[in-house]
Amino acid sequence: MAASHQLANRLLRLEGLFIRHTLQTSAKQEQRQSNQREAKVTRPLRSRPAATMAGLPLAAFAVVALHLCLLATTTEGVHAGRTAYHFQPAKNWQNDPNGPMYFNGMYHFFYQYNPHGALWDIGNLSWGHSVSGDLINWAALDTAIDPTAPFDINGCWSGSATILPGGAPAILYTGIDANHEQVQNVAFPKNPADPLLREWDKPSYNPVIPLPADVPGDKFRDPSTAWLGRDGLWRIAVSAEVSGVASTLVYRSVDFVRWERNAAPLHASRAAGMVECPDLFPVMAHGEEGGLDTSASGTGVSHVLKLSVMDTLQDYYMVGHYDDAADAFSPAEPERGDDVRNWRRFDYGHVYASKSFFDARKNRRVLWAWANESDSQADDIARGWSGVQTVPRKVWLDKDGKQLLQWPIEEIETLRRKRVGLHRDTALHAGAMNEIVGVGGSQVDVEVAFRVPSLEAAETLEPNWLLDPQKLCGEKGASVPGGVGPFGLIVMASSDLQEHTAVFFRVFKQDDKYKVLMCTDLTRSSTRAGVYKPPYGGFVDVDIEEHKTIKLRTLVDHSVVESFGAEGRACITARVYPEHAETSNSLMFVFNNGTDKVKVARLEAWELAAATVNVGDQGLIVSESRDDKESSY
Repeated sequence: MAASHQLANRLLRLEGLFIRHTLQTSAKQEQRQSNQREAKVTRPLRSRPAATMAGLPLAAFAVVALHLCLLATTTEGVHAGRTAYHFQPAKNWQNDPNGPMYFNGMYHFFYQYNPHGALWDIGNLSWGHSVSGDLINWAALDTAIDPTAPFDINGCWSGSATILPGGAPAILYTGIDANHEQVQNVAFPKNPADPLLREWDKPSYNPVIPLPADVPGDKFRDPSTAWLGRDGLWRIAVSAEVSGVASTLVYRSVDFVRWERNAAPLHASRAAGMVECPDLFPVMAHGEEGGLDTSASGTGVSHVLKLSVMDTLQDYYMVGHYDDAADAFSPAEPERGDDVRNWRRFDYGHVYASKSFFDARKNRRVLWAWANESDSQADDIARGWSGVQTVPRKVWLDKDGKQLLQWPIEEIETLRRKRVGLHRDTALHAGAMNEIVGVGGSQVDVEVAFRVPSLEAAETLEPNWLLDPQKLCGEKGASVPGGVGPFGLIVMASSDLQEHTAVFFRVFKQDDKYKVLMCTDLTRSSTRAGVYKPPYGGFVDVDIEEHKTIKLRTLVDHSVVESFGAEGRACITARVYPEHAETSNSLMFVFNNGTDKVKVARLEAWELAAATVNVGDQGLIVSESRDDKESSY
């Protein structure tokens, strides 16, 4: 009780300080925005505005807010590849995003975390935990779930969070038990009134779902967010391999403790291998951008089933109909069949284990994914950390009812600082490469619209290329001249262009129809040895013949290049490790290496300020002592 009074008093004392800081920051930001004007691309940036706070709640969360205000992120003394606004812990290994949720005015983000080093370690995996008021600036807490009980002693693996009736959250996660078998466990907050949810209780009756007799001990994991059926029963999806078949099992429960398996799986594939991290969520069926609670169903609602395929280490999804009476999922495009190469991809780049949640605060569905490193384990050890998350993305269904659209959440724009642009309808003739001058190249947000006046020179598309667009991006890279394209952006370029990353489009023709290929080419992204530098790519489902315009948005954050093509119809995330082009002096260009000219209908680029992400030597641990209950910050 005494500790609670002390915490309350500290919060009240700190609230006044934070309010004053917030008012000053808001005034400065308004002044800066009023002074912003379109700049011609003529001179380099000389200085960088300091990062500012945005969006953290007051009162009960003022202690977190104050820490974030006082400990502004700086790139000084930090490893060159460390990101400025992507989520990552201060140190050590992270992988899958787990259990994101919005609770009592605060965003919570959990993630797979090794507290003891920068490498993946099966026995040490815990649930890292951070909190935020805006999904951009984060404060780290103590780990939420650690391997301490017989049912998870060999690791606390991925899972999900669900808000139960009455508003209390619950976590379901996979534990590796004393027999090294995968089982499903539940955890509840020890004190639901704690706004930070710092401590979690793992009941002794765990596991709530033991290993089924027909499933191997190492192939049963990753419970999804639960959804409530019209019969009043909770459901979850769990990944498993049943008799050699990749299966997404459904379990039902009346109380979130006793679970029974449905006779038939939600989905099964003989061609996919083991699938992981299932995510079933509803979307509005007619292209509306608003999100839906995970339990929503009925008229005007479609469902998305996302699966992470272990054999390819890529994320795929299907849009379709979910029958909650039979707990069955029917894809809207059954012609795509069992071959995972025909399934739709969340991201054509280097991401895995994506996880979404319904953000009730802004009525949207938000998704993260793990972007692993592409260099060596020795590099991970040397820098002391490994793995970042993609920027949070808003996700909704396209009007065609077949594919998802993804876009960086609007809060990213609060980091925008100096802006530059190109004159409208700037022509890019064959071989053109125009430098974008005026913003630092390693923390940048670029939006560009390309107008394609003619498609007559489009190259013929061979049918076998459709199944392997990544290979096609390698054979038809940015340096290979074409007809309509390649055209796009070059980012993270050294002054001699020995290092650069190209993000581009190329138009092909097949049977009187046009196909647009989007690529991110890493083959020249670094001169370092031992770095994975592939091309990435996929076909964009867009009618270029009708619209004559295609848009590209690229976020650059030191070792991350994250791109969104055709207003979010295709996404490519890449990790880059340049030796000479990593600093703010790295260059950016728009280019065209096709014989037909294209026009830049619009281009805007902003330098981005650094967010405050788990700062401090220990990741800004905000905790309450678990021994004497004295608060320590």
